[in-house]
Amino acid sequence: MTKIIDIEKAVSLIKSGDTLMVGGFGLVGCPLSLLEKMEEADLKHLTVISNNLGEPGKGLGKLVLQKKVKKGIGSYFTSNPDVVNAYQQNELEIDLMPQGTLAESIRAGGAGIGGFYVKTGAGTKMSEGKEVREIKGETYLFQEALQADVALIKAKKADRYGNLVYLKSARNFNPVMATAASLVIAEVDEIVEPDDLSPEEIVTPHLYVDYLVVRGGDGNES
Repeated sequence: MTKIIDIEKAVSLIKSGDTLMVGGFGLVGCPLSLLEKMEEADLKHLTVISNNLGEPGKGLGKLVLQKKVKKGIGSYFTSNPDVVNAYQQNELEIDLMPQGTLAESIRAGGAGIGGFYVKTGAGTKMSEGKEVREIKGETYLFQEALQADVALIKAKKADRYGNLVYLKSARNFNPVMATAASLVIAEVDEIVEPDDLSPEEIVTPHLYVDYLVVRGGDGNES
């Protein structure tokens, strides 16, 4: 059975109320073709785990304007004024966390770890409502791991099995997100034959990837 599907089919696998992980740092490494197709879908009440919620009118930013996102969990939302405005208008919930804590929460979710203790944020508003523990004279906060129903990630290329290769800093959050969701859809620039990839360049093994879509393509690669 092929993992290669068209973008319409991929988006149909996302349901209202789902928790999504979306790769990217700004728009770099973000599955923009998948998000563009989501603009046309009848989706609502989404919880999105991502470093940021796109830029004004771009990527996840468009879904925020369409009021499809109920809650954002991430680190850097102020680069998009539309997100700030939606929050101030009580149209969007925000769970803000330090970037390293976000990355580790996702990694822990993929590794089957329930949570971890971290010093970052101790003694600040970040500690409100969280378990506080002293370890070797230092104050730590307990942070639960993050998991998602669906991860939408972006890679440079894949083979037909779903082994993924990333391009430089576009790698960012994508590899850890691939481990922490029940369903993983990877948007790629190209699909090559298995022998065309060196094992040394593969970052995400095919066992983590359920489906592949080609950026801007119709999925008719096989």
